[in-house]
Amino acid sequence: MRDVEVTAGVIEYDVAGSGPPVVLLHGLLMDHTVWDQVLPLLPQGFTYLRPVLPLGAHRRPMEPDADLTLHGQVGLVADFLDVLGLEGVTLVHSDWGGALFLTAHGRDQRVARQVILPCEAFDNFPPGLPGRMVTLAARMPGGLRFAARQLRIGRLRRLPMLYGQMARQPVPDDLMRRWTEPLLGDPRILRDLRNYCTGPFDKEKLVRDTEALRRFTGQALVLWSPSNRVMPPDHGHRLAQLLPAGQYAEVPDAYVLSMLDEPETVAREIGRFLTSPAAP
Repeated sequence: MRDVEVTAGVIEYDVAGSGPPVVLLHGLLMDHTVWDQVLPLLPQGFTYLRPVLPLGAHRRPMEPDADLTLHGQVGLVADFLDVLGLEGVTLVHSDWGGALFLTAHGRDQRVARQVILPCEAFDNFPPGLPGRMVTLAARMPGGLRFAARQLRIGRLRRLPMLYGQMARQPVPDDLMRRWTEPLLGDPRILRDLRNYCTGPFDKEKLVRDTEALRRFTGQALVLWSPSNRVMPPDHGHRLAQLLPAGQYAEVPDAYVLSMLDEPETVAREIGRFLTSPAAP
């Protein structure tokens, strides 16, 4: 792993390959390893960067005064691209939808193309039953650590309020232990996650910020999983329609974490998009 320092703190990231940059993002209580099955299947000729965002599974705590609300996390992604000097980025979204707002914040200059897997959008912040549960847990004393311990028990992890609606296939025990270890072991990681989960979510502003994608003129692939119950199926179509150069494809036999449920399909569709001719 490499690391880079941004205003909020030190961000770890993994790098593979050589060529135009593709930045693969992850969601809440996950890290870059959510992409482990897809990465070897993606086409050569690109540099794949996988940052570990401070969303609860990170191992490097942020600065104590860092803004880790939704607004601050959007800025953190932009800072990551800026500090590394990346140009012509293909930005890949999954589960956490905050980085969709780079356009609304006027910080998408380094982003040339986007791939949008099922993620938060419009007013779906926090998303579905799992999102509401983690937000509730963040406001209860010991709630986040209690939830993290339940995630380590396979039969509990499959409950709809936890991961039952996130992945059709059971998430491996070793992966979930990795994702929950920082939160359970370091109170500063708990602090960072709580700062995000208890931050403000203005529904009307969230819709406006999503709809600002109308101003993004680069190519975009919305790769949705319509059978998931957390990110509404119509959001995928709406995103593809409002993006001026948006296209839509599906991963039918997957939930939110389609890269775990159907890694071959996800890799094939992303690879097809990456190697397609750029729009004029």
